[in-house]
Amino acid sequence: MLIATFNVNSVRQRLEHLLRWLKLREPDLVCLQELKCLDEAFPRAEIEELGYQVETHGQKTFNGVALISKHPIEIEHRGLPGFEDEQARYIEGVVSIPAGSNQPGSALRIASIYFPNGNPIPGPKFDYKRAFMAALTDHARRLLTFEEPLVLAGDYNVIPEPRDARYPENWSGDALFQPESRSDFRKLCALGFTDAVRATSDDPGLYSFWDYQAGAWQRNNGIRIDHLLLSPLAADRLMETGIDKAMRAEDKPSDHVPVWCRLR
Repeated sequence: MLIATFNVNSVRQRLEHLLRWLKLREPDLVCLQELKCLDEAFPRAEIEELGYQVETHGQKTFNGVALISKHPIEIEHRGLPGFEDEQARYIEGVVSIPAGSNQPGSALRIASIYFPNGNPIPGPKFDYKRAFMAALTDHARRLLTFEEPLVLAGDYNVIPEPRDARYPENWSGDALFQPESRSDFRKLCALGFTDAVRATSDDPGLYSFWDYQAGAWQRNNGIRIDHLLLSPLAADRLMETGIDKAMRAEDKPSDHVPVWCRLR
């Protein structure tokens, strides 16, 4: 099973990019962020034609998250439980995985999450970022008691370590790289989650975002902020991961690229 996260930065503007990638990569589950449209404006029919079930939690102009799945999915939460928020940043569902030739059917819980940016710092936006992370950590702690495969996927807007940026010194004044942001990310991971990409590679230069400005893509001035966190039962099934960097070179792309993992 291939599971991916992709901040599309406006699903209607990047629809052709998304459809082309879905046909090429053929993922089983995709977590989308930054839809920038209401649910009724989401290009549902075009994606359903490729054999996916589509579930959205949209918002006009900003934010918005979605889950698309080749397998039946039941949505349990639109919005982060325990966190009062008008912004559409969280959707969670349980996917029913059919039985294979050598194994019975099973279920996997997955969430698509678009974390707050947090800039400028200090200020209310940074406080909001940290409050969101704290609420997610509390919710994730409860989810782990279900003892099922769980994937928390999305644009975390956190650079976990200096090696996750081409020029970490350039991010010292940014909310994405503050000690508090990175500490909050580590606290979430410390519950028992595995960073899928770093579980399979210690290589430098693994980036998922390149800004549109200052020739960031041309200079490979990237950062890794899109993450797949796996619960212990999901991590036990991890086979490989990848970052589809080539999509950033397409005409009028998102500033993010898909990050994926394959589970047994």
